[in-house]
Amino acid sequence: MGEAVANVARRVNATVEEEKDTLDLSNCKLISFPDGVFRVLKGVSDNIRIITLADNEMKAISSKFFSTFTQLRELDLRGNVLTKLPDAVGEMEHLTSINLANNSFSIFPEKITEIATLERVNLEGNSITEIPVEKLSDMPALKWLNVKSNPLDSNTQSALQSLSNILSTTEF
Repeated sequence: MGEAVANVARRVNATVEEEKDTLDLSNCKLISFPDGVFRVLKGVSDNIRIITLADNEMKAISSKFFSTFTQLRELDLRGNVLTKLPDAVGEMEHLTSINLANNSFSIFPEKITEIATLERVNLEGNSITEIPVEKLSDMPALKWLNVKSNPLDSNTQSALQSLSNILSTTEF
């Protein structure tokens, strides 16, 4: 456990000291986003554009995360055990890419359809059966959607066929 904490501290400190616009906390055995990281990044959170939290054991992500990192462009949460996202995700004004592949979503996180800047959504390898195709088709920037390896019902699959005519790439 101590080694995991030291690893997170090293990566966070490097982000601050080197004034990076990325924070990579992948493979850190995290079950949630550490509160201490909010404090350390307080002065530089507006500079962070890309956060990778892939391949951890996160069951949830807080509203505080989204209200802290307001300038985020890319968020990689693949390979966790997330089942939902907080409503605050819908308020991300600059997010262009979200990777939620290989989590535990059974319900499509509809709040992401409120992000006007979102271009890429990866939900491959979850347990989603229905997708709000109408809301997705109303997303102005959406270009790429991946929902492969989900148990989609036949109505959703048919609706996705029509969506694939709008988007440059739809994988299901």
